[in-house]
This record gives sequence, structure tokens and C-alpha cells, in this order.
Amino acid sequence: MVYDSKKRLIALFPAAPDPKNNKEIVSHPGISYGGLIHKESLKGAAILDVLERILEFYKRDGYSKLLYKVMPHIYHKKPCEDEQYALFRLGAQRYRCDLSASIFLDSRGKVSERRRRALNKARKANLTVDFDNGVLPEYWNILSQNLEQRHGAKPVHSLDEIVHLSDHFEDSIRLVSVRENNQMVAGVLLFETEIVSHAQYIAASKRGFELSALDMVFYECIRRAQSNDKRYFDFGISNEHDGAVLNAGLYQYKVEYGAGGVIHDFYELNL
Repeated sequence: MVYDSKKRLIALFPAAPDPKNNKEIVSHPGISYGGLIHKESLKGAAILDVLERILEFYKRDGYSKLLYKVMPHIYHKKPCEDEQYALFRLGAQRYRCDLSASIFLDSRGKVSERRRRALNKARKANLTVDFDNGVLPEYWNILSQNLEQRHGAKPVHSLDEIVHLSDHFEDSIRLVSVRENNQMVAGVLLFETEIVSHAQYIAASKRGFELSALDMVFYECIRRAQSNDKRYFDFGISNEHDGAVLNAGLYQYKVEYGAGGVIHDFYELNL
């Protein structure tokens, strides 16, 4: 927590030691992006001053390096990239860059013919759409099977964790799923801010893929984001190996919905 000369709180800096190296501090190892949280009055030289104080704090605490995940610009309520300038002034080096695909809802890119055909196929299957977090256990089973079969991995959140989060932030976390008859076949878990609807978990059963059910899911997600006056719909990154590899097929799939590229920058500062 950063205070000004009148003892007023002016900024927060979420951070924790890197689980792989406790001599390095990360903002933040447990979330997609970090950086300063502050009121819009903190700009220019003031942000530079705040970051200098933060660096000195962690230096005194014995850390050797600060890793800084910059908040992508689409998540700012107003233009606010002063911290990138401050990072440059402080000698920060970019060590990673991820590429996300996002739709600017006021000026959406062209939807590909392939996505249009897939949506028509899903519509003909007479799928029904749910916006119900109460079926998270059923969806988590599909998601877990997907990740295990395709990547030998598990969801970052356990079922208990995601249910706990959705209970406490019911306006910010929403499951959108589709069913064939009474059987769930696909879904997306949305994490939402005032201006962005972000797809965090995406999954479909074998039958869901056959029906192009995810095209129906994304159609409803994007329509919902527009009706709720969101500015962006964010599909998330398509990178592997700390940004060094782009899953080109996955990125192209997202772009075909009318999305464009948004970068996630990572910087390091030696202390």
C-alpha cells in the first residue's frame, strides 16, 4: 500500500514471491496480469515516483528482481499507460509477450464464413442455452476430461474453488453452457469487469464438437456482452512456453469471430 505525504492511500500493488524463486517478487504470480491499482489522478511523474518507492521497498526486503505483468489496455476504464513509460524510465526489460484475441464490440471485425457455417449447424441441432452457475459441477467434469485428454493437465481452479468464487462474485463470474436435449455438451466460464467479458475456461464434449456447440456458446457470450454494454469480449491468450510459441490454429479460430490482437507484456527490473 502506497501513501502520500498526507497519509492518504493512493495506490495498491498486488504482489507475492515467485513460487519458483523466492528471491523474486511478482505482480502477481496467481493472476493473469498485475501492476498498480490507483485512482486516475496518479499520472506521469507521480507514477514514476510511486514505482521507485515500491522498488526500494522490495530491495530493502532482500528481493533481487521484480517481475511486472502489465495490465492489458483493454482492461483500463480510461487511457492509462503511464506505468509503461515509468518502467522504461526505470530500465525495465521486456522478457515475455503473450498474444490475446479480443473483439472490440463497437467495431467488430469480419466473422469468417467457417464460423457462420458452424453457427448455422449448431442452430439446426436445436441446442438450448443456460446462464446458470448452479451446473458448474457438471461443466467442470467436461472441462477436466478435456484438459486431461488433450494436454494431460487439470483446471487451474478446483471445483470447490470455482464454486466458492462464483458464490462470492456472482455478478463477475458466469457460466454459459449449451445442451442437447438434457445433456450438457459445451460451455465457457466468463470473468467480467465493467468493460470486458473474458472467456477463462472453454470446453466441449465429443458430441459438442460434432455439433459445433462452442459456436453457439460464443454467439451467446458475445451477444450478452453487447447487451450489457461491455466494450470488449476477450478470448484470452493462445501462447505456450512463456509466450515464445503461438498456437496458430487456436489463435486463428478466435480471430475468425471478428477478434484482433491484444498483447500482454511482462517486464523485469533488477533490484
